[in-house]
Amino acid sequence: MKIIMLGAPGAGKGTQAKKIAEKYSIPHISTGDIFRANIKNGTELGKKAKTYMDQGLLVPDELVVDLVVDRVNQEDCAGGYVLDGFPRTIPQAEALDKALAALDQKMDYAINVEVPDDNIVNRMSGRRACVDCGATYHMVYAPTEKEGICDKCGGGLILRDDDKPETVKKRLGVYHDQTQPLIDYYTGAGILREVDGTIDINDVFAEIVKILG
Repeated sequence: MKIIMLGAPGAGKGTQAKKIAEKYSIPHISTGDIFRANIKNGTELGKKAKTYMDQGLLVPDELVVDLVVDRVNQEDCAGGYVLDGFPRTIPQAEALDKALAALDQKMDYAINVEVPDDNIVNRMSGRRACVDCGATYHMVYAPTEKEGICDKCGGGLILRDDDKPETVKKRLGVYHDQTQPLIDYYTGAGILREVDGTIDINDVFAEIVKILG
């Protein structure tokens, strides 16, 4: 089962991707995690990605496509996987389809988590990330036991630059311009399914499970 999660930044697709991965025992592949690991380790890719992410811009295709295709070719992906944060653009989607076709594979589902922009701005301004381990929390929906302290490692929490309202609005603009066409692309491919991302997290997941069967 090969699944793509679609949805604006902050729509909750990452949360749902993790739940899908857990239930169906398939890897959750997040380009965000790959970027963060590279940024933390100070790699060349990480430095390049950071300059884009700090400005609320999308990381260019050539930094992403090979990395993702290499990842889905690994052994643990033999039974399927869930892609979160990729593809973001039509060229990426086409490059992914082409690479999979060469392996005699194709995507099974593209699930779009639909949430209005205003909801997203409010949601993301409440997010906090640990400066040490990168764990994320939410002041309303997923608070830490001690305010400002990470539950996992005891590190301090920050509002990341890319979660600030002005950056979120810019990211949403970029998303609508570049990523929205993917919804048409996967509708045309016959694999798009939509869920309402404004309802409770567990209800969203129940809807996804119905789709996946």
